[in-house]
Amino acid sequence: MPSFLQIDNISKSYGTKVLFDHIGFNINEGDKIALVAPNGTGKTSLLRILAGKDKSDSGGKITFLKDIRISFLEQEYDFNPSLTIGEQLHSDDAQVQLNQKRILDELGLSPDKCMGELSGGEIKRVAIAGMLASDAEFLIMDEPTNHLDLDAIEYLENALKRSRCTLFMVSHDRYFLDRVCNTVMEMDRGAIYIYKGDYENFLTKRTERISNYNAETDRVRNILRRELEWIHATPCARSGKAKYRKQAFLELKERASNAYSVSNITMEGLSGGGYLGKQVIDCKDLSFSFGDKPIVSHFSYNFQRYERVGIVGGNGIGKSTFLDLLAYSDLPSVKRGESVRIGYYRQQGIEFREGDTVMETVPDTRLLEKFLFPHEMWNNPVSRLSGGEKRRLYLLTVLMQEPNLLILDEPTNDLDIVTLNILEEYLLEFKGSLIIVTHDRHFLDRLADHLFVFCGNGVIKDFIGGYSAYRTFISDMRKEEKARAAAATPKAPAKEKAAAPRKLSWKERKEMEQLEADLEALGAEQKELEALLNGGTDDYQRITEASARYEAVRSEIDTKETRWLELSEI
Repeated sequence: MPSFLQIDNISKSYGTKVLFDHIGFNINEGDKIALVAPNGTGKTSLLRILAGKDKSDSGGKITFLKDIRISFLEQEYDFNPSLTIGEQLHSDDAQVQLNQKRILDELGLSPDKCMGELSGGEIKRVAIAGMLASDAEFLIMDEPTNHLDLDAIEYLENALKRSRCTLFMVSHDRYFLDRVCNTVMEMDRGAIYIYKGDYENFLTKRTERISNYNAETDRVRNILRRELEWIHATPCARSGKAKYRKQAFLELKERASNAYSVSNITMEGLSGGGYLGKQVIDCKDLSFSFGDKPIVSHFSYNFQRYERVGIVGGNGIGKSTFLDLLAYSDLPSVKRGESVRIGYYRQQGIEFREGDTVMETVPDTRLLEKFLFPHEMWNNPVSRLSGGEKRRLYLLTVLMQEPNLLILDEPTNDLDIVTLNILEEYLLEFKGSLIIVTHDRHFLDRLADHLFVFCGNGVIKDFIGGYSAYRTFISDMRKEEKARAAAATPKAPAKEKAAAPRKLSWKERKEMEQLEADLEALGAEQKELEALLNGGTDDYQRITEASARYEAVRSEIDTKETRWLELSEI
């Protein structure tokens, strides 16, 4: 495929921390690339430079080889809370407006709803609607699945799989990455490595690369040992003839010191909080509402020791509120066991005082090192950490309490894939009960024994199995419903043998003449509406009315053209 984007010699640093230095690569038309790297290594900075939102420290060059439209989906969507969704997404392009109406409807959003009333997941849906509606040839996305519910993730996944766009994204969602991307790009030690294929292929090839590098390092160390023996044993090492060999020795020494050791988070020393009695949390006829909106309605369930419950449901349906009730509520319908020690990881993230350092937040230096916070970071203000580093620090503050009941609300947001894998392994070995809200399908499949499915209006259903089994069940159920509906529909009577060819009646000829006149008038009106929609007016009400009329005119033209064709074939 032809290359349409060339990146040369770009760098980024923050203070003394070098994120990447003089890197370069090219992107081919049709590539769908997932960028993988640990938190804090500059993934978001690289995306912002490609999108023109930031600049390289070293100058460098970003060359687009053709004129293309770019759309950038940032982690945090910048919006005006006083605007409606339609006003927020306002565009002068008629086709973009039509795309927005269709996509907003498919995502379950009304253009008249105020942005300030939306949940985090709904705001992300608005951002995605704006991105997809633009029909941009190059999409840059930073954690596109964060805060989205599972239906919205699958909608975006299918839209990107169908699209012929070129894609460059950062994502920790392994199912999403595998189903959308055809290339994995790794940023490691400031260098770029490209792996064609899926995430599993990336893991295999990366392991091979590291093994080969370390094998070469071992070979260099053997040479270095022989050179060191020569220097110590040979008096002529001080002669001018030996200076070149001594310089080569110093170069070998530097290379030998660069063995590849993978720094991983370790959960060693973090265990469950001891004995957990038979009573964990017992809910009896629990009901709770916000105003007239029921969140939980007559819910009864007795959570058991060592049980692993996944919770799924749409954005804004009340999952986080349900967790708050389990953790904090003093309602008589929620009873917690005396031995329960709750560790609650909340979606809002870490709370800290302005100026708090990493070490002031977690004073245990041993645990900080285990969680990849080296000595030079201990005095850094928490406010200067990347989003993923803040999440990792927050996770540490929860786990260091050694709970025997973990309640996790979207723990996968902003965490890199390496951290996610380590967290999964820890939770699989966790000696306690687990209640988890997540939109990470891989996470749910590995960790949940059964699911609480939030259906709306306070209804919660229990499904035995992981997420993939649940989606298969829903898909099969919908197929059965369609089959039953089709079977119940009366069959149309068999068509009679076609009559002999006939000519148009007088009435049909008149109808055809009228259709031709109507189509001419509708075509003229359509052109006027297109001119209005593309005219750059700021009158949102007028644009809305014109857009609705434009759709009606198009529909009427389709209907009349179909009828005209029917008559023309007689």
